Amino acid sequence: MKIFYVKRIFLCILFLVSVLALAQNKSERELILIDNDWRFSFGHLYDTEKDFKHAEGYFSYLTKTGFGDGPAAKDFDDRAWRKLDLPHDWAVEQEFSESGSFSHGFKTSGKGFPEKSIGWYRKKITIPETDKGKIISIKFDGVFRNSKVFFNGYYLGTEQSGYNGFEYDVSAYVNYGGENTIVVRADASMEEGWFYEGAGIYRHVYLQKTNPIHVAANGTYITSEITNTTAEITAEVSIENKGNYKGSVEIIQTVFDASNQQIAGVSENVNAPEFYKTDKYTSKLQVNNPLLWDIDSPNLYRLVTQIKQNEKIIDNYETSFGIRTIKFDSEKGFFLNGKPVKLKGTNNHQDHAGIGTALPDEIQYYRIKKLKEMGSNAYRCSHHPPTPELLKACDELGMLVINETRLMGINDYHLNDLKRMMERDRNHPSIFCWSVGNEEWNIEGNIVGERVTNVMQDFAKSIDPTRPVTVGISSGFKSGISSVVEIMGYNYLGNGDIDAHRNQFKNQPGMGTEEGSTFATRGIYFTDDAKHYQSAYDRKPRPTFYSIEEGWKFYAERPYLAGMFIWTGFDYRGEPTPYGWPSVTSYFGMMDVCGFPKDNVFYLKSWWGTQPVLHIMPHWNWSGMEGKEMDVWVHSNCDEVQLFLNKKSLGKKKMELNSHLEWKVKYMPGTLEAIGYKNGKKVLTEIQKTTEKAQNIKLSIDKENIPNSKVLVVTAEVTDKNGLHIPTSNEEITFSIKGGKILGVGNGDPASLEKDQFIDAVSLVQITNFQEQKGLTADLPQEFQNYPENDWKTAFRDRDYKNQAPSYVYKGEFDLKNNSALNKVSFFYKKIGVEAVVFINGNKINPSSEDSQKYILDSSILKEGKNTIHIAATPLQKIKDWDVLNIDPGIIQVITPAESWKRKLFNGYAQIIIQKEESADEVVLSAFAKGLKTGILKK
Repeated sequence: MKIFYVKRIFLCILFLVSVLALAQNKSERELILIDNDWRFSFGHLYDTEKDFKHAEGYFSYLTKTGFGDGPAAKDFDDRAWRKLDLPHDWAVEQEFSESGSFSHGFKTSGKGFPEKSIGWYRKKITIPETDKGKIISIKFDGVFRNSKVFFNGYYLGTEQSGYNGFEYDVSAYVNYGGENTIVVRADASMEEGWFYEGAGIYRHVYLQKTNPIHVAANGTYITSEITNTTAEITAEVSIENKGNYKGSVEIIQTVFDASNQQIAGVSENVNAPEFYKTDKYTSKLQVNNPLLWDIDSPNLYRLVTQIKQNEKIIDNYETSFGIRTIKFDSEKGFFLNGKPVKLKGTNNHQDHAGIGTALPDEIQYYRIKKLKEMGSNAYRCSHHPPTPELLKACDELGMLVINETRLMGINDYHLNDLKRMMERDRNHPSIFCWSVGNEEWNIEGNIVGERVTNVMQDFAKSIDPTRPVTVGISSGFKSGISSVVEIMGYNYLGNGDIDAHRNQFKNQPGMGTEEGSTFATRGIYFTDDAKHYQSAYDRKPRPTFYSIEEGWKFYAERPYLAGMFIWTGFDYRGEPTPYGWPSVTSYFGMMDVCGFPKDNVFYLKSWWGTQPVLHIMPHWNWSGMEGKEMDVWVHSNCDEVQLFLNKKSLGKKKMELNSHLEWKVKYMPGTLEAIGYKNGKKVLTEIQKTTEKAQNIKLSIDKENIPNSKVLVVTAEVTDKNGLHIPTSNEEITFSIKGGKILGVGNGDPASLEKDQFIDAVSLVQITNFQEQKGLTADLPQEFQNYPENDWKTAFRDRDYKNQAPSYVYKGEFDLKNNSALNKVSFFYKKIGVEAVVFINGNKINPSSEDSQKYILDSSILKEGKNTIHIAATPLQKIKDWDVLNIDPGIIQVITPAESWKRKLFNGYAQIIIQKEESADEVVLSAFAKGLKTGILKK
C-alpha cells in the first residue's frame, strides 16, 4: 500500500509540475497553421520569360546561396497575384479538354499544358525578435509536386514526391523582428499516379518554433503490450540537439486518457545529444485497465513528452495513440484485440467533388463517416501516403487502415519515402498493415520482385516490427512477390487461383486488397453507351472481374481470407473506364464523387452492417415505359421480403445470406412497396413511388457533417408538391451565399463537363515595347503631352547612370482581350523613379488610397485591344556602382468576375460544400431555378 501511495503522490506532483510548466513556457514549442493569405500565380514549364524570369540570373539559386530570383526573390512584387487560402488544388479549377490527361480526368493541367503546370506560391510572415535562439521551421504536409522552397531568397530544398510531408529549418535565414517571405514553386507537369492527383499546396503548412533541444520531427514511437488487465507502454523518443548545450536533461513522459486525466507518468535524467546529433531514449509506463482502441469504441490516449533543462520545461510534444492488439492467422483471418474481424474495406484516392484533392479536414471525417455508415471497417490508402488528417479521422471514428507507400524499390528514393511515411504514421492505432507496393507488373512474378520485397519488408520491420507488410498483386498468384510477402494481397480473384495459392502457401495469411471492379452510374438503370452511363445493377463487368456480390461471397465464405477491399469506396476523377472522353470520373465507386450512394451501398450495408436494411431498386418514375418489364431488386438482410405494386402482392421471397432478391415487374405508375420480415414479423417497409411534377428546391445538411463545423456539406434536390424527391430531375440550380463562401459543387455525373468551381479569373498583362525619352526638368507633367515620336528609344538601354536626365518619360503598350465594365483592371506600378505620374490612353490616373503604387483603371478610359501607358518619373540613382536598379514598370492585373455558382442536378441530386465565415453569426445558402420555389438553408 505504501508503494501505491508514493507512486500516486509522484504522479500528482508530476502532473502539477507539467501543468505549471505548460502555462509558464507555452511558447517553447509552437506549431502555427499558416494556411491563410497566400499569393498565387501560374508560371511556365520552360519559358523563363513567362516564369517571371526565374533562374535567369547570372548567379542562380543553385550557384550561390541566397540568389533566388524572379518570384523566389524576397522582395519580388506579387501584389497583382491572386489571393487564396490553403489547401489549394489548382488543377480542379481548370476547364476540361479532350487533350487533357485521361488519368487526371481530362483537366487542362499538367505536362500537356505548360502554362498550367507550374504554380508559384508566396506568403509573408513576421517573426518577432524574441524568437532569436529558437529553431524556426516551415512544415509542409504535402505539395503536388516536385516543389522547390525558398525563404527570404534562400533555396531550402526540393521535394519530388507529391505525397511526402517535409520541413525545412530556416533559423539562419530569418529576419527577426521583421518581414519574412516563404516561396514555393510547384511543378505538376509529371504524374506520379494513374489517377487524379491535383496540383499545388493541397495540404496544410505550418510555422514551427522549438528550443534547440527538442523532440525530433515525428520523434516518438509508442507501442503497447497487454497482459491481463494491464498495458505496458513503451515510449521511445528521439531528441535532437541543434545547440551547443552539453549536460543532462530530464525527459518526462505522461499519459492522459480521453477525459484529460493523467493515468501514468515517468521521468528520467539523461545526457543531451551532442551538437546536431539525435539520440533515442526509451521509457516504460503502465496503464491499468486500459480502454482498447476498437472499430466500435475507438478509445485514444495522449502521451505528453516534455524535456526539462535546468529545472525549466524547454519542449512539450504530444502524441495521440491507442492500445490494441492485431494478428493475422493463416487459417482464421484477422484478429483485433483477440476477436475475429472480417475486413470490410474499400480503396480510395484523395479526391472529392468540387474541391479535388484540397480537402478541408472536415471532409475527411465526412467521407470516413459515409464509409462507416455503409458498414465498412477498413480503408486502403490507394496508392500513396495519405494526408495526416485522414488518419486522424480514422483513429477517432474507428476505421482500420492499410497505409501504402508510392513506389517499390531498394534505393534511397524508395526506402527513404517508406521510412518517412512509417515514422510519421506509426503511432496511429487505425493502421494495421503497411503496404510497400501495388500491381508492379514488371516485377510481380520474378526474382526481382522477390528481392525488392524482401528488402522493403525487412526495412519496414526495422522501423515498426508491430505491424505486418503486404503488397497488392494482380498478375497471377504463383511466384515472385507472392512467394515472399508476409500478408498476401490479392488484387481481383479473376487474376489467378487464390485457393491454389493458399494451398501452396498455407502459412501465409491473405486478404483481397482490391476486389469488385464494377461499373455503375448512380440512378441509372439502363446502360446508355452513347451518354457514357452504366447501369447500377451489380453485374459482372467483364470475364476477369467479379461483381461486388460475387466478390464478397468469395471472401466471406473463406475464413482463411481476412477480408476484402472493394475498388472503390468513392468515384474519383480520372480512369473513366470503360469509356474515355467526355467521361471524366471513374465508375468504380460504391458512392459517386460526392458521396451519394449507388445501389451497391445498400447491398453492402445489408451484409456488412448490423442494422436492418431494406432497399428497392430502381426508382419508379418511368413515364412512356408503361407495360415494360423492369428488373426490380431488393437489397436486405431481412429473412423474407414481400413485394407489392399498387397494393397487389408480387410474392414473398426468402433472402439467402450475402445475396439479394429479384422480381420481374411490368411498369405502371404508382407505388412499389417492399415489406421485410424477421422471425415472421414485419420489421421494415420501403417504397418507391411515382412522383408529381417538380415544384420545390430542397436544401439539407448531410448528417455526416461534424457538429458545429465551419465546413458543411449540403445536398440540393427537387421535390414535388408532396415533398417527394424526384429521382429523374436534372434542373440547373444557381446558388448564392451570405456569411460564408462556396468551396465547390458537384453532382456525381461521370460525364459532366460543368465547372467544379466558379472563381474570379485573374490575368496578368505585360507592358510591352517599353521606351523612354528625356525630360528637360524635374517638374513632372500633370497633364498629358504629345511627345516627339522620333525621340523614343528603348527604355534603360545604355543609360549613363552617373549622368542622368532630370526626369524621363516612358511609354509602353498593353493589350486587353475585352473591356467589360464588370472587369476590375489595375496597374501595379513597380518603382522606376523617385516620383511618378501615370497616364493611361492620355488620361492621368491617381494612385489608390490603399496603395500608393496601385492605380485602378476605369473601363471608360480603356479600349479593347491595344492601350497606351505613359509614366513620367524622376530617375532612381545608384548609390554603389554595382547596384541593380529596377527597370520593370509593373504589370496590369485584370480580374474578371466569376459567373454565379451553379450545377445541374444529376438524377435528382447536387452537392454544395460551403465554409462559414469566422465572424458570421449565420450562413444563408439560397438556391434558384426557373419555375421552382427557391430553397433557403440557414445554419
